[in-house]
Amino acid sequence: MEISKFVAPEIIFGRGSLSQIGESVVRLGVSKVFMVSDDHVIAAGWVDQAVEYLRAAGLETVIFSSLTTNPKDREVTEGTAKYLSSGCDGIVSVGGGSPTDVAKAIAIIASNGGKLQDYEGVNKISLPLPPMVIVPSTAGAGSEVSQFAIIVDTKRKLKMSIISRSLIPDIAIVDPELLKTKDAKLAAATGVDALTHGIESYVSLAATPLTDIHALKAIQLISKNLRRAVAVRSDMDANTNMAMASLTAGLAFSNAILGAAHAMTHQVDGLLDQHHGETNASILPHVMRFNLQACPERFRDIAVAMGEDVTGLELMAAAERSIDAVKALIAEIGLDQGLSELGLREEFIPLLSENATKDACLLTNPRSATREQIEEIYRNAM
Repeated sequence: MEISKFVAPEIIFGRGSLSQIGESVVRLGVSKVFMVSDDHVIAAGWVDQAVEYLRAAGLETVIFSSLTTNPKDREVTEGTAKYLSSGCDGIVSVGGGSPTDVAKAIAIIASNGGKLQDYEGVNKISLPLPPMVIVPSTAGAGSEVSQFAIIVDTKRKLKMSIISRSLIPDIAIVDPELLKTKDAKLAAATGVDALTHGIESYVSLAATPLTDIHALKAIQLISKNLRRAVAVRSDMDANTNMAMASLTAGLAFSNAILGAAHAMTHQVDGLLDQHHGETNASILPHVMRFNLQACPERFRDIAVAMGEDVTGLELMAAAERSIDAVKALIAEIGLDQGLSELGLREEFIPLLSENATKDACLLTNPRSATREQIEEIYRNAM
């Protein structure tokens, strides 16, 4: 008998659900809130709304927003010092994947001590974390439901993957209204990130029937809604479906883990400070082609989920339709760029490839990859 585990936080989903943040935090026994966000989310007005809901619930809030697109270890150090000196006893994130990852990382160091590098890898957190409530403002990262935190090591210039069930927030509040203040490029990039989560978790060696359901649903929703969500930013039906897609993809990859695409993008993002979704767009089709022979049946399923008609096709031909569909979607939303266009130089590929072989995400890739094979994928993606 096969036994699998599936972990998830309490999830509150729906337009206007940000209003539940005060009641949610109170239920966790928090008396003073440390809120992590960024300047763009603050400018959009969502932090002010959240603070008002928290105030109405009788909670004082301290805000930390000194972070960048790819959050750095030094930002976590600064945030942890502020958390520890503030008298706060709970953490809230309102924002995209960056604020969420920083919030999780602050929680780790505040409760477990040491430096962030001590926790790189899988299941290295031993002490309980402060209560956490996460409110995403993008449809892509899925961090609000995941056991991942991704932070740049500024000395090594790579992204550290920290994976632990301790990092799953207590409550995730997913309000699609927050998506309407994103611009089209961010909507496109975060959407491709969610698509990559869905695809990599579906072909992962750690996939289970429970993760498969969420992965395929995410792929379907993204295929049907991302173009519209990018083209018409005010379309709340498309935004709501993308919020659900990001959430379901997050549940899938949190439990099935990821693969070579993320192992590789982590290195590029750490080096270039490039947006994660754009890097995924450059690398994903090439990783899919590399993995195709390992599980063609799964890639055929992905093609069908993306709306491809594979009737009468041989298995490999049907599987290849998944790559065609991904490339077409990426092109239509304006992200069909090579890594060289994103600023990557050939000379960096050997080091990036060596670092990618050490990334935890590579462990669940459906096909083993050597450093030389990863180098070839990088070069194909240039």
